[in-house]
Amino acid sequence: MTESTINALVSPEGSLEILSTFEVNRLKDKSEGGLYRLFRQCALAVLNTGIETDDCKALMEAHADFDVRLVPQPRGLKLELVNAPAHAFVDGQMLRAIREHLFSVLRDIIYSYSIPQSASGLRRDDPEGITNLIFHILRNARVLQAGRHPDLVVCWGGHSINEREYQYSKEVGHQLGLRALSICTGCGPGAMKGPMKGATIGHAKQRVKNGRYIGLTEPGIIGAEAPNPIVNELVIMPDIEKRLEAFVRTGHGVIVFPGGVGTAEEILYLLGILLHPDNADLPFPVVFTGQPENAEYFEMIDQFIRNALGDEAASKYEIIIDDPARVARTMKQGMKEVETFRRAMQDAYYFNWMLKIDPVFQLPFDPTHESMRALELHRDQPAHLVAANLRKAFSGIVAGNVKESGIRQVEERGPFEIAGDPALLAPLGAMLKEFVAQNRMKLPGSSAYEPSYRIVSGAA
Repeated sequence: MTESTINALVSPEGSLEILSTFEVNRLKDKSEGGLYRLFRQCALAVLNTGIETDDCKALMEAHADFDVRLVPQPRGLKLELVNAPAHAFVDGQMLRAIREHLFSVLRDIIYSYSIPQSASGLRRDDPEGITNLIFHILRNARVLQAGRHPDLVVCWGGHSINEREYQYSKEVGHQLGLRALSICTGCGPGAMKGPMKGATIGHAKQRVKNGRYIGLTEPGIIGAEAPNPIVNELVIMPDIEKRLEAFVRTGHGVIVFPGGVGTAEEILYLLGILLHPDNADLPFPVVFTGQPENAEYFEMIDQFIRNALGDEAASKYEIIIDDPARVARTMKQGMKEVETFRRAMQDAYYFNWMLKIDPVFQLPFDPTHESMRALELHRDQPAHLVAANLRKAFSGIVAGNVKESGIRQVEERGPFEIAGDPALLAPLGAMLKEFVAQNRMKLPGSSAYEPSYRIVSGAA
């Protein structure tokens, strides 16, 4: 049965800044240098909010006849949608949350790509320029709120989790909401939606009127993790590295729920940064949490971290099993410590300027068969570089699992090969097998998982 579609002319939710002729033409441009394909892909993902899929390529192919066009108006512009998924509408009217997200996509794509690559202070090959660019994108999206005390908890975890894990993440969110803490996630389903949904109830009970549910995504992943409708502040960062930096610059603490390779990538990114000597005294609460049946999962993660990065890395987080209230109290106390530190150092509450991020974590990694095979996966290097290279390996697996470009590469040339020190790769292989066994690579009910990677013996 063919899914029903609808044609519609959609007005902006709120106000949209006037676009220049150059910006409009780039959005219409279907050539390699244009933005049409990128905009269409992100718009289609937003329109599929609530649909369980984690395959960008399949989503695009299923809606090959979908089109989005800009219609200039005397007082701004509208979007003409052709063959849009009908489930994005109620009685012919687009859901308000989806309409907000659709114009957030337009705002961020225009802004990110209208800044010249060589603009002073915003160069994308310069560490300070990258951080400055992230700041500007977040400020343009009105995410940065001066004067607001630290209250933003970043929640990471898998999009492919079972119902009990989802309910647990929702209860943790509820406890956070009861303590007037706000939520930032990757904006998708599963452990990204649960904490937000729980927090809405906690905020309602405490009559919190300004609760925040921030979703940070990027074009390569948005189709696999379409924004859930609770997100009230959606931001599309240019790539995964800038998305990860936006999490740690804006968030004041992190909670990690069970997940797969994407979650492992986030953990390694965070620990690699916190291990930098310049960040030794910087308060940043991190909690790994789950139900009793997740205890073995976190023990596996903990052992992998200790083997790869050492015991110092393990000292950067606390594991709390089956105690949502304790998780929330730990975060609330952490917020107080962050506030005290930022005030003493005269650093902003809304953007963590003092956090030192090594350029190896900032420069975009393009997963290809050559770049994956060339990763330096051995322990004869500083711990933060081990974390950086492992992060890239997980990023490549994520690309092969759910990103359109990665899926195509694996289809054409076979799985990505991962090579290096057996002492590092044996635990990595065991953990990946466990992710597959626990159905953490793909959404439940989707086709059987075909590995996008192959671990090979010998150095790269």
